[in-house]
Amino acid sequence: MIQTPYYLIDKAALLRNLEKIAQVRALSGAKVLLALKCFATWSVFDLMREYMDGTTSSSLFEVQLGHKHFGGETQAYSVAWADAEIDRVVSHANKIIFNSIGQLERFADKTSSIARGLRLNPKVSSSGFDLADPARPYSRLGEHDPEAVAAVLDRIDGFMIHNNCENADFERFDRLLGMVEERFGALFEQVRWISLGGGIHFTAEGYPIEKFCERLKRFAERFDVQVYLEPGEAAITRSTTLEVSVLDTLFNGKNLAIVDASTEAHMLDLLIYRQSARISPDRGPHEYMLCGKSCLAGDVFGTFGFAKRLEVGDRVSIQDAGGYTMVKKNWFNGVQMPAIVIRELDGSLRPVREFTFADYESSLS
Repeated sequence: MIQTPYYLIDKAALLRNLEKIAQVRALSGAKVLLALKCFATWSVFDLMREYMDGTTSSSLFEVQLGHKHFGGETQAYSVAWADAEIDRVVSHANKIIFNSIGQLERFADKTSSIARGLRLNPKVSSSGFDLADPARPYSRLGEHDPEAVAAVLDRIDGFMIHNNCENADFERFDRLLGMVEERFGALFEQVRWISLGGGIHFTAEGYPIEKFCERLKRFAERFDVQVYLEPGEAAITRSTTLEVSVLDTLFNGKNLAIVDASTEAHMLDLLIYRQSARISPDRGPHEYMLCGKSCLAGDVFGTFGFAKRLEVGDRVSIQDAGGYTMVKKNWFNGVQMPAIVIRELDGSLRPVREFTFADYESSLS
C-alpha cells in the first residue's frame, strides 16, 4: 500500500472530462487550451494533449512548462511582464496576451514576431467571490474602454476575456456573452481570434453541451473569429483525490480526527474561500471534524459522517483535489508534501513523484 498522504489522479475520471472537451471542439470549432494556473501536473499531459490544443499560462515558468511538456499552442498571458523575462516568453510562446495597453506599447518591438492579443474587462462576471472577481471595482485585470482599445488595433490580432468563474449555468453564460458582444462587438469584427477564458463548467453533469456549442459557433461566425476556451477546473474536475490517513482521534465537544495532511499546505483554497472539503462517502451515524496536522488552529477540512467510528490508521479520500491544489501546495510547518500517484486506465497505480527533506530544504536557503 502506498504511504499517505498522496494526490491520486484517476486517468479514467480525467478521460470523461476530456471526451466532453473533444465533443465541444468538434461541435463548436473552438480550440481548447489547458489553464496551467489551475492544474500543471505534467505527468498526465500525455493523455490530455490528445484532447486539447495546448496550454495557456499566467507566468514565464508556466509558459516554459507548457511549451516543454504539453506542446501544441503555447499561449502566454501575465498581469504584467518584466523586462528580464520578455525575450524568454517570446521564444517559448505562439501568442502573447497583454493585460494593458501600457504593456503592449512597452513591449511592441520585442514581441512583433508572434501573435499578440489584449485582455478586455467587460465589467461583468459570474463570480460570487470578490476575491476572485475580475470585474470587481478598481480591477487591474484588462482594458475596459473600447475607444482606447480601438486606438491600438493595428498592433494586435486577438482578445482574451475571462469573466466566468465556476459558472455551470449555461443561461448565465449566454447572458454574460451577450453583454460582452454589446460592449466590444465593433472591436471583435477587426481581429482574428478571441479567447473566452475559463471558469465555464461545461463538463458538469447535465450541462447542455449542444446548446453551448451552438452559442460558441454563432459567436465565431458573427465576428469571423477563431474562438478559444481555457478550461482549468472543467478539464480535471472530479479526477483527483487527496488520500490521507487518521493519525489521532480526540473529543472536545465533538469528535475530532487528525489526518496526515493540511488544508493550509495541501488544499489552500479551502481556507482562502472558507469552504469545506468533500469526502466520499459522506454518510453515517458517526460524525467527525476532520482536522489537518499543522499548528494552524483553523486547519480543518470539514465535518463529515462516517459509517463507523474512526481509528488511527483509517484511510479517508478527500474529493476534487486537482484544481488549484497541487499548484498551490506549500511547505508550511514542514508538513510532509503529498506524493503524486496516477491510476492508469488499466487500474494500476503508478507513483510519479515523492517529496523528501531535500525538497523542503532546497525550497529555502
